[in-house]
Amino acid sequence: MTVAAVSAWATISIESSERFAVFGMLAAGSLAAVSLQHLASSRPSETVRQMVYASAGSLAITLVATALTLLV
Repeated sequence: MTVAAVSAWATISIESSERFAVFGMLAAGSLAAVSLQHLASSRPSETVRQMVYASAGSLAITLVATALTLLV
């Protein structure tokens, strides 16, 4: 949800040449957030699954935002 909100904000308010760096930071930040969450988690067996979901979701959102940036 945060990735989608920041991607929408970046698409609207940041110049197109600088958006791609923001999209990369969002993808890295989402993986870092999942990793930090699992440091304190009692279920480490689900860490890889949730990291895959977080990275796939972030990638999908940033791909849509990138496509919008390139088309507009």
